[in-house]
Amino acid sequence: MQFAKRLEPLQANVFADMDQAKARAKAIGRDLIDLSLGSSDLPAGLHVIEAIAQTLSDHSTHGYLLFHGTQAFRQAAANWYVQKFGIPVDPETEVLPLIGSQEGTAHLPLAVLNPGDFALLLDPGYPSHAGGVYLASGQIYPMPLKAENGFLPVFEEIPSPVLDQSRMMVLSYPHNPTTAIATLSFFQAAVAFCQQHNLVLVHDFPYTDLVFEDATAPSILQADPEKSVSIEFFTLSKSYNMGGFRIGYAIGNAELIRALRRVKAAVDFNQYQGILQGAIAALSGPQAGVKATIAKFQERRDAFISALHRYGWQVPTPAATMYIWAQLPEPWTQDSIRFCTQLVEATGVAVSPGAGFGKSGEGYVRFALVHDPQVLETAVSKIAQFLHS
Repeated sequence: MQFAKRLEPLQANVFADMDQAKARAKAIGRDLIDLSLGSSDLPAGLHVIEAIAQTLSDHSTHGYLLFHGTQAFRQAAANWYVQKFGIPVDPETEVLPLIGSQEGTAHLPLAVLNPGDFALLLDPGYPSHAGGVYLASGQIYPMPLKAENGFLPVFEEIPSPVLDQSRMMVLSYPHNPTTAIATLSFFQAAVAFCQQHNLVLVHDFPYTDLVFEDATAPSILQADPEKSVSIEFFTLSKSYNMGGFRIGYAIGNAELIRALRRVKAAVDFNQYQGILQGAIAALSGPQAGVKATIAKFQERRDAFISALHRYGWQVPTPAATMYIWAQLPEPWTQDSIRFCTQLVEATGVAVSPGAGFGKSGEGYVRFALVHDPQVLETAVSKIAQFLHS
């Protein structure tokens, strides 16, 4: 049986290898502490669950849901955005519901790229960004993210021949996995660069609210209020702990929204109406739960960092996200996959290898703060024993 060549770049997946390593650890009796997946362990708000539950007995919500049936959700998303960022949004032409932001980042290349076109992606970066480009038969130019540059790409380093064949750039700040934050001035430079080179500017923005202390996370549309080249992807997975409900949305340039809508129409319908009702309740209702989620992840961050420092692993304190991005000590500095597979088999603690996020992620590991502080401190103790063994 023959398969499309576009599947070939999707064969290698270190996270599948990590799943096998976790299975081996369980098979030999290890108690697993899984810090490898960024799936919140916190519950969705009670008012969100109640809004969904109220729709279940209404049989009119049980059928297919087309675009015009999502108007109330699109209005709620637009209202939320205007209140938070102050940029006007037209819910009819500039908002599109999605089955999580990952659907948008994976499908948009089908609307933007022709075979052989380049997409400029962050390295390290979120794996689905690359997957969408490969499925569109595009090429990837990885923009290396280095600590000395604040884990921001340097646009001037992109070769002219690549730029000539490029059609889109994908950014994502606060950044997974490095936890870096971009400033508004950086976004303004990115918008000007994309306007100059006729690039679509994509901003994946799942960690909109997960910033700590006095840090801020600007929207790309604050740098491009006319939405000349930009589209931004949002999700309710992080701020509202609704990852399993698969609900997100795009806001941006009306032509890009229309193009993505055409791709989506060929692939799927929208979610169950009840899910949208829950999302409306989340976006429009009390936001105390968002603040509580931020406080919880800040508490976990502080406990985890303090524990690492006690054992001598000096890791910077992140200003955002639900992760710790840690440079590996010797002798693991160039083999993050081996470190992670041996760690979970020896201790039951599972973490993500930096190499799984791109070539420039090698030498790092990502810890997801998806357990309470006492569990995180136990994990750090086991990691320290492994490092010193």
